[in-house]
Amino acid sequence: MSLKEELYSVLIVSASERFNSMLPAFFPTHEYGPVTAVTSISSARRAVTEMEFDIVLVNSPLPDGQGLRLAADISASSGSAVMLLIRDELYGEAFDRLSRHGVFLLRKPLSEQSMNTAKDWLITARERLKSREKKNLSIEEKMNEIRTVNRAKWILISVLGMSEPDAHRYIEKQAMDRSMTRKAVAEEIIKTYQ
Repeated sequence: MSLKEELYSVLIVSASERFNSMLPAFFPTHEYGPVTAVTSISSARRAVTEMEFDIVLVNSPLPDGQGLRLAADISASSGSAVMLLIRDELYGEAFDRLSRHGVFLLRKPLSEQSMNTAKDWLITARERLKSREKKNLSIEEKMNEIRTVNRAKWILISVLGMSEPDAHRYIEKQAMDRSMTRKAVAEEIIKTYQ
């Protein structure tokens, strides 16, 4: 599937009516969806507890703060690609605080070209985060399989008096002979003897 066929969920945190009126042009529904717009930090925090967003765009300032802490918190606690739009005179300080959290920053005022480039960056970052999430999940699944197989081996050792190499071979052979995964065989052994 190409990135053009992907649909990205977006959270826009912005109190600017002018900026918000331009959102449909920047986030067309055939590429982005759902697009959720909120006007404050507190409503953004509620939104991210209810749903995981691919992209979060924070337009500073907001009625209840600059949004720096919000951007850092969302970036640290989720797989979202996060960007903070900030006035030029505050950019340096914001960059110092947010760059280590993986938050992208974009100076205001914005041009259409800079906004389109920023969207491309956010999509690229989100795709990279997705691949890391998949890799972490596969490692976690593999560790779970190893723990289950080891637990089954110790049951075979303690209940049937097998040696560790024999228990290992038994699980491997059962998996091969029965066209099952080692984990499935181990789960059967655990269920049988416990």
